[in-house]
Amino acid sequence: QVQLRESGGGLVQAGGSLRLSCLASGRTFSEYVVGWFRQAPGKERGIVATMRWNGGYTYYAGSVKGRFTISRDHAKNTVDLYMNSLTPEDTAVYYCAARGVSKREYDIWGQGIQVTVSS
Repeated sequence: QVQLRESGGGLVQAGGSLRLSCLASGRTFSEYVVGWFRQAPGKERGIVATMRWNGGYTYYAGSVKGRFTISRDHAKNTVDLYMNSLTPEDTAVYYCAARGVSKREYDIWGQGIQVTVSS
């Protein structure tokens, strides 16, 4: 069973950048789709970006397209989210999640990490 742990969150000024990292333990991400989600106060959790670990599929929410990049690091067994041109609207708890490629629902979740963008 894969276990996920996020790192890299924190406080940044508007216009700045952050990199979030999702480390998998227990096994590799092989045959998984890995995604980043976020939940802002008073809002539902929504998808930010996803990718298939073995390649061939990447998705970005419209609100982050062109600013965020999801990528994998095989050596470190991580899926990273590079966030540029951050705005206060990006403030949220960010979650890493994974599902088997044959599943529809994400059933493995990290504990979440806070990202705060100040104006």
